[in-house]
Amino acid sequence: MVELEGVACVADVARVQALLRGDEPALVFDGRAMTFADVDAMASRIANALIASGVRPQERIAYLSKNADHFLPCLLGACKARATLTPFNFRLAPPEIARLLEDSGARIFMVGADVADLADRAIASLSSKPRMIALGFDREGYERSNVWIETAATSDPRLEADTQDDVIQVYTSGTTGGPKGVRLTNRNYLTTFKLTTASGGLNYKSGDTVLAAMPFFHVAGVNIAVIAMASGARSAILRDAAPQLILDTISRERVNHAFLAPALIQMLMQAPGIDGADLSSMRTLTYGASPISEDLLARAGARFRCEFVQLYGMTETCGAGTFLSYADHDPAKGKLRSCGVAWPGLELKIVGEDGTEAARGAVGEVLIRSPVVMKGYWNNPDATTAAIGDGWMRTGDAAYMDEDGYVFIYDRVKDMIRTGGESVYPAAVENALFGHPSIADAAVIGVPDDTWGEAVKAIVVLKPGAAPDAADIIAWARAGIGHFEAPKSVDFVDSIPRNITGKVLRRELREPYWKGRDRRVN
Repeated sequence: MVELEGVACVADVARVQALLRGDEPALVFDGRAMTFADVDAMASRIANALIASGVRPQERIAYLSKNADHFLPCLLGACKARATLTPFNFRLAPPEIARLLEDSGARIFMVGADVADLADRAIASLSSKPRMIALGFDREGYERSNVWIETAATSDPRLEADTQDDVIQVYTSGTTGGPKGVRLTNRNYLTTFKLTTASGGLNYKSGDTVLAAMPFFHVAGVNIAVIAMASGARSAILRDAAPQLILDTISRERVNHAFLAPALIQMLMQAPGIDGADLSSMRTLTYGASPISEDLLARAGARFRCEFVQLYGMTETCGAGTFLSYADHDPAKGKLRSCGVAWPGLELKIVGEDGTEAARGAVGEVLIRSPVVMKGYWNNPDATTAAIGDGWMRTGDAAYMDEDGYVFIYDRVKDMIRTGGESVYPAAVENALFGHPSIADAAVIGVPDDTWGEAVKAIVVLKPGAAPDAADIIAWARAGIGHFEAPKSVDFVDSIPRNITGKVLRRELREPYWKGRDRRVN
């Protein structure tokens, strides 16, 4: 449980935990451990180094690294300096990172050893280059972090924080447009801390061990790390979310809780070591960030034998939204395809195209109102107004709510396929495809059709040794959904392009079929 006494801002998390359990391990990474006191002391040194470097309150500090134990000290150190850490996706191309550096205005760039080449290529094109801080390694053109902070004061700067201070700026994945900097504040996180016990999936306790496998440039990765520390739990940090490494770490570190994207759960269930893995320490496996098939959920539940909890949210709501509790995972309740009910204290409604609230069972867009909703998008007032102009966050997700208040996500509103006047949501078709004995992975898109406007196409990855049989796959889908929803054609590929959280990159899949057309809808 998050310990809120004495926590008036995110920086206080390190201070409080250092007082409560300073000598206990907070972070485990690559065979080394940091105590809660170590994290707090390092955060103070980083804060003082930032202040001595001329960093102003609310200035952005760029950060590029794979997961490591320096992330939380950097984040909390920035908070203590009233600056805003801005982590970048290390899977982006150098020009994309360069654009984010320019957008953030960061004058200091903290870089991990694994991505130094990428950072160098990113700054090569910039006319004004940031000050480069190497996180624990030597490289020409960089200041090594321990040298940078060695002359900094060790005392906590104790700057007075504001609840509206931006704690972190997380860039959206860009699955529905260019990346936008989401500004998450102390107020957002203090509210999130109060809500964590509601779902059960994030209700960590002191002494627990939490797997930190999701990337720290994603809101899920940030939240799990910060909530674990605020709860007095130990984080077992993974540099890469490799299936065998996850299984080995769960066994070796006796991990009790994990948050994983469905794509990672699917990879775990296909990993050679899954049958013999020791998963007995696991108590909760929380999942979210993309849809999950009922077939995968059933197989994973039987193997992990722990409580499964689903979370639905978005970066712009600090990851909060709805939860499907462990009790609601009982198939007899009929809620497995739901993402659950709204978190207590969070307002959620579904509206139609005219903006009025939709009837129960009718599909519309999910809107959320709560203190967890972001302050706005960095340097993008138009997008901010479009998203939260009336106080409600427009999620861009199409869903309906049943009579019990459970939300059923269909898909991104912009991914909706219009075929013959009917609306088809790709996630509903994909759910029908999963479970087919030959399918390892699948995605659904709309492609141009001269008769129907758009036709439903399935992009399928076959299991090893399976024969490509489009007719059989289409028949399988038609057995579970309407014929107008079922794929009209099937293409077979080696892999489905996804972002780090498992979301299908539909724009990338659609491009070959729509190339050369003036519009991307028919």
